[in-house]
Amino acid sequence: MTTEAATLDWGVRLLYLQGAGLAVLTAYLIVLELTRDEVIIAIAASLTVMCALAAAVVLLVARALGRRSVRARGPAVVVQLFVLATGGFLVQYGTLWAGIGLLILGAVTAALVLVPPSSRALGVD
Repeated sequence: MTTEAATLDWGVRLLYLQGAGLAVLTAYLIVLELTRDEVIIAIAASLTVMCALAAAVVLLVARALGRRSVRARGPAVVVQLFVLATGGFLVQYGTLWAGIGLLILGAVTAALVLVPPSSRALGVD
């Protein structure tokens, strides 16, 4: 890891963390579906599939950004906008501590991907 790319490397690590979190959430949803007495199959399956797809996409974006693909920068920022929106929703209507954690995680990850040292590492400057 070079000093110049340290911010980008930390941004990639946080993206991998988000992808792993979504994978764990997918596994949790599968367990819930298998252990509940009453399950609406269409809703449960669609929610689980969407969560699994989100995990796969975030992991692919993290991998591409880790390989210094400048084309992955935009999708990485869009993922963080979704994280910020989810955090804002949780602050308003859900668990406050989880919402604040997501807001911090999304802001820090987006900042790490967008700061000038990360731009230089990607060859944008």
